[in-house]
Parts: sequence; structure tokens; C-alpha cells
Amino acid sequence: MNVQTRRFLLAGTAVLAATGSLAAAAPRRRHAHAGGHAPAAGQSDDESGTDQAAAPAGPPAASLIGPVDTVARWACIVDVTTGTTLLEKAADERMPPSSLTKMMTAYIVFGMLKSGRLKLDQALPVSEKAWRMQGSKMFVPLGESVPVQDLIQGMVIQSGNDACIVLAEGISGSEEQFVALMNEMGGKIGLINSHFMNATGWPADNHYMCARDVATVAVRLIRDFPEYYHFFSEKDFRFNKIAQGNRNVLVDKGLADGLKTGHTDAGGFGLCASADRGGNRVVLALNGMPSSNARAHEGERMLEWAFANFENATLFRKGDVVDQAAVWLGSQPTVPLVATRDVVMTLPHGWRTRVHVGVDYVAPVAAPVAAGQALGNLVLTTPGLPDVRMPLVAGQSVPRLGLLARASTVLGQKLGRH
Repeated sequence: MNVQTRRFLLAGTAVLAATGSLAAAAPRRRHAHAGGHAPAAGQSDDESGTDQAAAPAGPPAASLIGPVDTVARWACIVDVTTGTTLLEKAADERMPPSSLTKMMTAYIVFGMLKSGRLKLDQALPVSEKAWRMQGSKMFVPLGESVPVQDLIQGMVIQSGNDACIVLAEGISGSEEQFVALMNEMGGKIGLINSHFMNATGWPADNHYMCARDVATVAVRLIRDFPEYYHFFSEKDFRFNKIAQGNRNVLVDKGLADGLKTGHTDAGGFGLCASADRGGNRVVLALNGMPSSNARAHEGERMLEWAFANFENATLFRKGDVVDQAAVWLGSQPTVPLVATRDVVMTLPHGWRTRVHVGVDYVAPVAAPVAAGQALGNLVLTTPGLPDVRMPLVAGQSVPRLGLLARASTVLGQKLGRH
């Protein structure tokens, strides 16, 4: 019996679409929005700026569809469903994260809530350190206790540095011990270039993140704590008789449902935002912009760019028959090769003519074959993207022929050669 490796290529998934083996998601629609936002005041998370259009900062960003100019110094845009990076610019470079740090603080707090070690109605005491903290504040009262839920709202809506200190001290005893927890957790969730020195994002030596890590924290907040993500969507919060609006203009305008803004002199104006349209969710992390208005305009522009240029396509669903493999000495001549999971890819519009589908397996497959037996791999190749490989398994069992049938088959093949 000759054994060979077979590669079965389709020049574009339009072939599969025509045969009904591929289901594609509907293209995303453009969304146009208008409206204004009155920035809130603050020091470490200052929202002041001008209405002047900002020039692109440095070289363009790299994207799946080519270079894209952006005023952001650092940028990373990710599709949450597939984890595909749509755009990046100095995405792994260390940068001052300012109040984007508070997303990591929120991740620790949400983890404590989920594990039951912290309660939303639990009151935490306000220390003098928290009360004296400068920059953006929720104005916690010295010597009193504040419910955790209020502190979370003060942290993510009002960007309160004082709220972060109260939470950090209440959870770990001191901000320093809480920061150690942040760095430990950062390693666990896959941060590649981050180191925290405080829970607030206050400027400090050796306190940094990269844009990709900011996006990673955002994705983990969305996936790991959906029950608490709504805090980032709230548009305003009133505490201690002081009302403050959400500093994220994209949330205020209804373009995004979270997450956070930030500003320092060294890092410029930053934004991390997420939006879901038709079941497709995108996270963008931008930093190093020259003003709050530039941040708002660029955040909206880049969010619209992501939804306008990409779509999530379900190429195969779990159990779909991808191909038929010939069987040697089996009770039937072929066995179906089936997908082991849904295959969803984030692809530029027009992807149907660019994606090539290949199947790698050894043919013919020797009987007996058991249902679920690994027989090969599905290979999806798209220009500019890494290959996607997925195991293929037998869709059903194929018993081996009986002795007389096997002998007859072998004899027939030998006679056919002469």
C-alpha cells in the first residue's frame, strides 16, 4: 500500500461558501455619531485641551490592511472574540500609563469580589494618605468609611486617586503590598511589558505599561468579570455632594461602553475603550495624544476604522465535514473529516477571495477508524496573517473489512496492475 501526504487547497473560501460548508458573519455597519462633551476637571487625569487638529505622531501604525496614520504615540487595537491585533504602533514599548493603571487596580478589586473576599456593601476606612492624595479625586472624607461600590465608582468614573488608595489599603493593608499583588497578577494574565509602582498611575520611576498590555487588561476585565464591567459604562457619579461625569468621552457619546482615560505630562493623553456592535467587540488602547480633544477625536476615528474595515467570519463550525478521506480496507471507501471546533477569524472585508483552505492528512487512512480519531489538520492561510491550524477527526467509525473481503480487495488490486 502506498502512503502519501495529501494537501487539498481551495483558492479562496468563496468555493466553500458556494458549497454551503462555510458560514460568514454579516459585514459590520458604519455608525455615525455627533455630539459634545463637557470635560471634567482633574490634575493627574487632566482633561483640558484644545480643539486644534493634531498632526500624526511619528510613523504610521501597522495594520492588517496597511499603514494607518494616527496622532497617538502608542496604539493597539484588538478584536476581543478572536484576539486578533488589528492595528499596532509601538505597542510593546514602555510608556507612562497614567490613570490607565486603574484598570489593573480594578482587575484586582473585581477578583476579590468574585472570590467573596470583598463585598460591594463592605465599608473601608479612609486613611490620611488616601485623604491627602492629589490629582483626580472622589473626595473621600478623612476618618470615615466608604462602601466598596462607591469606591469602585469613584475610581472608574471619577478616576479618583483617593478611591484607589482606600481600596488598596483595605484589601492588602498598604498600597505597597497591593502593588505587589498587581505585579504578580500581571504576570498571570499575560502582561509582557508592565511594572507597577502604585495603584493610581501617579507618575513614578519604573512605573510603566505598554499599549498591548493595556488592551490585554481590558480584554481580561471584559471576559473575566462581566458582572462588574457595567461600572465602566456609568456616565456620572455623585459622592460627598460632588457630581462628576465619566471622563471617557466615547462612553458619554454612546460610542463605547467602557473603559478608562488617563493623562500625565510625560505620557500625554490616553484612552482605552471598548464597544460591541452586532456581537463583535473591539478594544482600543491609545496613548501619547496632545490634548483631550485630540484623544476624543482619535478614539472615535480609530473605533470607527476598526468596525468599518473588519468583520468576524465563521469559516467552519464544530462538526462540519471539511473533506472525505479515502480508507484502505475499510467497510466503506471514505471517512468524513470533521472540524473539532468553530473556526472564527477576524478578516478584512473582501476576505473571501484571499483565504485559502488546506487539508493535511495521510491518505489512504488504514482501517479500522474510530469516530473522533485524529486524522489530520485544517490549514487556513491568509496573506499577512499567521496560518491557522485545527485538528480534523473522523466523523464516524469505519470497521475493517473481513478476512475474505480484504483478500479479495488486495487480489483485485494486484490483478489490476498487470
